[in-house]
Amino acid sequence: MSLFRSIATIGGFTMLSRVTGLMREMMIAHFLGAGAVADAFFVAFRFPNLFRSLFAEGAFNAAFVPLFTGKMTAEGTESARRFAEQSFAVLGLALALFVAVMELAMPWAIYGLAPGFDTVPGKMALAVEFSRICFPYLLFISLVSLQAGVLNSMGRFAAAAATPVLLNLTSMAGLWFLVPYSETAGHAMAWGTFAAGVVQFVWLSRAARRVGMGLGLVRPRLTPEVKLLFKRIVPGAVGAGVYQVNLVINTMIASTVADGAVSYLNYADRVNQLPLGVVGIAIGTALLPTLSRQLKAGEAEAARTSQNRAMELGLALTLPAAVALMVIAAPVIRVLFERGSFGPNETAATASALVAFAIGLPAYVLVKVLVPGFFAREDTGTPVRVAGVAMVLNVVLNLSLAKPLGHVGMALATAIAAWANVLILAVLLARRGFFTVDERLKSKAPRILAACAVMGGVLWGGKLALWPLAQGQLMAVGVLAGLVVLGAIAFLAAAQMLGALSLGEIKGMVRRKRG
Repeated sequence: MSLFRSIATIGGFTMLSRVTGLMREMMIAHFLGAGAVADAFFVAFRFPNLFRSLFAEGAFNAAFVPLFTGKMTAEGTESARRFAEQSFAVLGLALALFVAVMELAMPWAIYGLAPGFDTVPGKMALAVEFSRICFPYLLFISLVSLQAGVLNSMGRFAAAAATPVLLNLTSMAGLWFLVPYSETAGHAMAWGTFAAGVVQFVWLSRAARRVGMGLGLVRPRLTPEVKLLFKRIVPGAVGAGVYQVNLVINTMIASTVADGAVSYLNYADRVNQLPLGVVGIAIGTALLPTLSRQLKAGEAEAARTSQNRAMELGLALTLPAAVALMVIAAPVIRVLFERGSFGPNETAATASALVAFAIGLPAYVLVKVLVPGFFAREDTGTPVRVAGVAMVLNVVLNLSLAKPLGHVGMALATAIAAWANVLILAVLLARRGFFTVDERLKSKAPRILAACAVMGGVLWGGKLALWPLAQGQLMAVGVLAGLVVLGAIAFLAAAQMLGALSLGEIKGMVRRKRG
């Protein structure tokens, strides 16, 4: 499967997951608003997702995919399956023990994650209760990540890319059906999250069996291959999860800033995650096995070309998205969330955070392009050191900007730290001779940026002229849709005229995909 086709497959399902994710957030905003219950749930949900992003999803796949791919290439499918089963057994046992310990330690753990909750009566107790319901999700979703790594290594991206859709649909179903019977809407969301983990696990288990990679239950043993896997996971955890770590740091500080700050950042990040997830996750997921195969085959130049094309595609998709989100942040937040318990004040606060997050949107995607350059060469240590620098910068900026700018300063700190992460990774790869910006990318990047500037000006003028007409929810939806279409047409026209994109290149990529 070509890199473009892989990215398109993953991106299509990820787009569906992000759309259903926005639908889920719209339901949460309606039922929970942006107060104490919403803050408590978002922290409870973020807690297992932090560990998943650090150890099970990013770092685990970064270490597992090259080893699994190497075993398939050198020793065959059966040997690779046995390695996956042992990894599954050891990971499952370790996580089951970890979940049990965290369930007992939850009050202290939540106090460390959101110390400011203690100042609002009942808020800390809610966060602890929600977290105890949600935390077992970590066990299921981590095993899902391992199964996804197996399927991705075999070029089967669709089933794994569809799993977040199941999370969103199951969570929405839980919220809809359980609210009448729950103490709060937060309790309904927590139980929906738990159920989603089970549904996702069953889904990927069936998908793996269909391709002859069903993972049976075996006695956990620390074989040399499993030891090597987990040795590589430990340093890769921080490197792969720097974005999540930065968000957690934001959460800790936001919990002390103002009631609702955690929710503002969460809603803004959810919108920012739409292009980030569709483009960044798709590119990173497809690029790692591609680079691993090319490097195993000694095709260093092909690997450099793949990385350049992935970077070009990432810029072409995320730069216009970032500019658009910065220009029409308030209309987007109003249409998506302003209803029920979510009012105009919440819209203004969330939109400000979205503008700051959007500044870093291209950087978040470029990290996904650059990090596989290390992981495919089985180097998980370097991204750790780079991530450490980025996290220190993020903390310093958080503490510096939170007081004058509030929660917006925290979002801005995350964006700046992401750009620092990109710069350092690119310099290190270039110095080692693993990455060189080719002539095509040197020519295309400034043209894409210029096309985005044109689009931004058109969107700004369109917003000034049209948004005052958005009286009522239905009219607001129509005006926002018109602005989105206007921005897309402006970017595509400018990109065509400036030579940033050409219809011939797009048609060529589509033909290669179909071929």
